Amino acid sequence: MTPKLSIIIVNYNVTQLLRSCLISIDKYAKDIDYEVIVVDNKSTDSSWGDLIPEFPKVHFIASENNEGFAKANNKAVKTASGEYILLLNPDTELEGFYLDEILNFADSKTDFGCLGVRMHDANGNFLPESKRAVPDMFNSFEKLFTGFKKNNSKSYYRNDINEFDVAEVEVITGAFFLCKKEVYENSGGLDERYFMYGEDVDLCYTFLQKGLKNYYYGKVSILHHKGESTIKDEIYLERFYGAMQIFIDKYYKIQKPVQYSFLKAGLKLRHKIEQIKLK
Repeated sequence: MTPKLSIIIVNYNVTQLLRSCLISIDKYAKDIDYEVIVVDNKSTDSSWGDLIPEFPKVHFIASENNEGFAKANNKAVKTASGEYILLLNPDTELEGFYLDEILNFADSKTDFGCLGVRMHDANGNFLPESKRAVPDMFNSFEKLFTGFKKNNSKSYYRNDINEFDVAEVEVITGAFFLCKKEVYENSGGLDERYFMYGEDVDLCYTFLQKGLKNYYYGKVSILHHKGESTIKDEIYLERFYGAMQIFIDKYYKIQKPVQYSFLKAGLKLRHKIEQIKLK
């Protein structure tokens, strides 16, 4: 029988976090028909192999090279047999028996694009990237340079929506990204020009352009050990600001040249500031 859900996890050097993630799936996905696919993105730490006998039902794939987050997910989606796919970060943990509930919610929508849930860190702090707007001239300036927006305003982090609400949003995060496999594939999947960062924003935007709706489902939550697998160094900065540049090149250069010039200059300046901070 075809599973309802394929859970896809891309691992890179976070064996212990991945183990906790898989334990949480084992515990909380009992009430649905699902499969789990783990792609190891050529970790330098081979201990992830120890998890293979521990989780016999999980389908493990070893990548020959680390080709980035987008490519690894797209490769896994090709092997997935579920009606829905859930892209899940290895440094997250499910926190309840709610997969059935969100799948029913998705089934009830005619123009369903994707769905994300409320995320919090290990200290219980809400992570604002759980619900976001598409980057434009105003919210990008605010995100890059200031904190002047009022807390309940519609800004980059959609502060106008309560963290426990269920609402339509433009952008959810790739850390927990639920969509139909068919919709994912018909939209071209994650854009492989992004190595890491930005590809989730891009795919959400693609769904919106196709007339689909993206949802934030704040009634349920995941724990996200944020940044555990990320070292904030020169390479991180290159990838992060490079991803933003790919996005504006793709959607703003021709369509919105004034915004494009402004954003390009802003990204360049912010990248420089962050490089100076590292020194």
